[in-house]
Amino acid sequence: MFRNVLHDRPVKSARRARHDAIRAQIADEEIEATEAEVAENAAALDVSLHLRISRSLDAELRRRAADEHIPTSALVRRLLTQAVHRRDSSGITPAEVEEIARRVAREELQRN
Repeated sequence: MFRNVLHDRPVKSARRARHDAIRAQIADEEIEATEAEVAENAAALDVSLHLRISRSLDAELRRRAADEHIPTSALVRRLLTQAVHRRDSSGITPAEVEEIARRVAREELQRN
């Protein structure tokens, strides 16, 4: 019936210390995540890209973004970053990309 008050104090104190340590660890992780986000935002360039893509590509990008629970723009940024940093010899070269971009720009100018 009677609880051992002397025994309860060290138990409560240990539990409180454990909870404080967990709270401190969570706070440290939150600070690190916030710092990483701030650094990423500082390194980001706020440039809008307007692309003409097929409806099927749009649907696929939106589906993949929804599956990953991220905005479509975040998925597109990640895919573009991966594509740019991948060193695949069978892929298109930067010079080829530039030539395609020039051709598309010329075609757009000719249409207008």
